[in-house]
Order: sequence, then structure tokens, then C-alpha cells
Amino acid sequence: MGTIVGADKRKRRILGTAIWWMFLAFNAFMGVWFFYAHTVASETRGEGTDAEAQAAAAITAGVLLWLWPIGSLILGLIVALTRRKTVNATATPNRHPSSSPPPIH
Repeated sequence: MGTIVGADKRKRRILGTAIWWMFLAFNAFMGVWFFYAHTVASETRGEGTDAEAQAAAAITAGVLLWLWPIGSLILGLIVALTRRKTVNATATPNRHPSSSPPPIH
């Protein structure tokens, strides 16, 4: 058996890196939007009734809780598909290459 001396790291190309950052930005945006919607819905406004505010909060939360996982799933699959596939590794045998082969009897 040989030992692995070196291996190439799997690096993303420009498109893969852009999609990775888009994935992170989408999740951050959805988290901030959900927090903002929750904060706004919990505040008591002078306009409208409580029933209207509760309905708006429920609709907003429902839409966000569907959009977030669907968007993350789609972007996550694209991120996984844009990763470089090849990995190069070099191995060396256990014995030193300059040593002579074992004698044959």
C-alpha cells in the first residue's frame, strides 16, 4: 500500500462561487425578512383591526415558510451541481523507489 503525498482541493469556478454566494444571500435575506415580518406583525398598529393584522401576519408567515425551503432546495441543488468533480491524488509505494527489488530464489 502507498501513502497519499498530495491531493488537489476541489475549488469552485466563477459560476459556482457566484451561485454559492447567491445561496447564502438568499438565506440571509429570507431570515431577515421573516424576522422583520414577525416584528411588524407583533406591533400594534392604529390602523385596521386586530383580526386584519393577524390575518396579514398569518399570510406573510405562510408565504415565507413556503418560499424559504423551496428556494433553498432549488439553490442548494444548483450549488451541489456546480462543484468541481475531479480530485487528483498522488500516491507513493511503501518502499523507496531507489531500493532494489527483493532477490528471487
